[in-house]
Amino acid sequence: MTEHAEHASKAEHTAPAEHPGSDSGPPGDAGAGQLLPALPEHGVQRVLCVVAHPDDMEYGASAAVAAWTAAGISVTYLLLTRGEAGMAQDPRTVAPLRAREQRHACDIVGVHDLRILEHPDGMLEATLGLRRDIARVVRQVRPDLVLTTNFDLEAYGTINQADHRAAGISAVDGTRDAANPWVFRELREQEGLEPWTARALLVVGHPDPTHAKGVDDDEVQAAVDSLSAHEAYLEHVTGHPAPSAFIPEILRAGGAAAGTAHAVTMRVTDLGGLGGSDPDEDLV
Repeated sequence: MTEHAEHASKAEHTAPAEHPGSDSGPPGDAGAGQLLPALPEHGVQRVLCVVAHPDDMEYGASAAVAAWTAAGISVTYLLLTRGEAGMAQDPRTVAPLRAREQRHACDIVGVHDLRILEHPDGMLEATLGLRRDIARVVRQVRPDLVLTTNFDLEAYGTINQADHRAAGISAVDGTRDAANPWVFRELREQEGLEPWTARALLVVGHPDPTHAKGVDDDEVQAAVDSLSAHEAYLEHVTGHPAPSAFIPEILRAGGAAAGTAHAVTMRVTDLGGLGGSDPDEDLV
């Protein structure tokens, strides 16, 4: 499945896929009749978001980003590809176009640090090189939280796009690699980048969320506007609904799972800095 076809499917299926408890029982690990707890954020200063393509952050997650930046938290976006294979035009034309649209989307939600790598769109592989590139940025940014998107084989009512799967597992592995001084030793020995341990990994769009980040009406609108910023890309996606037609619905479903008006839901793995739990276990 191509990236744009998968995004059209995501727009149609994101609400039930992200929030199974919104219309079919309790969500994820919250337990029968329990609401998702709020994401622990005390002392959080920096968040790193690692995704495959321009616009991957804009299917609901950017509402949480808008909330973080409004609270003075620094958010960095790391895009692993330029998204150049996602449209019919020549990739040499598409890559800068998608970068401009992503920059506009970032401006809307208060993200000043946008980094775009040049791994091949549509052919992203979970290699040691990709893990090293992610570990490098983790050590540079030194985030408290690292966020990525659902990388299950099946997601959003279809087969998850290959780049999304590679990006997610590489974000997980690269984040843990960044904490190990004996993995990718050249980052320390040649680039002067000391190991860094993030406090937690967040996976948005997960079918079994453990936590939620509440967002207000302004942040919901910012999420709608940030996806709308990808104007040329959305025009290219056949059958893609208007962002205003489904982003608020996604966030309302998240709010219902968390006992608030709107929320972004996520599965959280503590790496030793949130609740003091075993870093190999999900924080539940």
